[in-house]
Amino acid sequence: MIHIFKSIDELANSLSVKVISLARESFRACSPFNIALSGGSTPGVLFENIASAIEDPGLWEEVNFFWVDERCVPPDHPESNFRMTDKSFFRPLSVSNTNIYRMMGEEEPHAEANRYEALLRSQLPAREGLPCFNLVLLGMGTDGHTASIFPDQMDLLHSGRICEVARHPETGQSRITLTGPVINNADMVCFMITGANKADVLASILDGEKGSEKFPAAHVNPQYGELEWYLDEKAAQFLKASGR
Repeated sequence: MIHIFKSIDELANSLSVKVISLARESFRACSPFNIALSGGSTPGVLFENIASAIEDPGLWEEVNFFWVDERCVPPDHPESNFRMTDKSFFRPLSVSNTNIYRMMGEEEPHAEANRYEALLRSQLPAREGLPCFNLVLLGMGTDGHTASIFPDQMDLLHSGRICEVARHPETGQSRITLTGPVINNADMVCFMITGANKADVLASILDGEKGSEKFPAAHVNPQYGELEWYLDEKAAQFLKASGR
């Protein structure tokens, strides 16, 4: 399903309603809600929106927070995905540390990928032998990458591992990332994509154009769950009518 909004704020408001609704459903069912978060400017607006909209901070007592990917930097580094979320979401809502399962970017990358893989197996329910998230929030880069799965590392889409070490193709920075099979095992995956600089790649993916398979984001298709796209008008400007 594709949702298109006039602004990032409208997008964030709509998606925040969705996330809060899903969390409340799990809360009423006395069931933990497990969510994998992404970094970036758009998720930052989303987290701030949720933090300002929520009327019952106790709702988050049954929500467990994990990460889709993390840069291999300390948690207080400006590039840390955890740092952004902690500042805009966890601290304002006083989320307990016992509900936060961060990727430790300050550790040796391969050791941390192994540790996080074991953590996910121990903390999440399994489906088809893989950990199953209730919700995975994803972004997309101008090169079509998602999580930290880049076009030159497509093998991570089909890895037999739950977590892998990825490398940014330009900076060479190491990152920890969930792999394609785990992302596609979620109950729901939501993309958040904004900006005109992503419009060409997005249209290629959503309109199924020839060659779109070279973009990692094109391979996100939950096997048992739902896929939703939250877009602003700038990102969606080149979609065909049928794609809307």
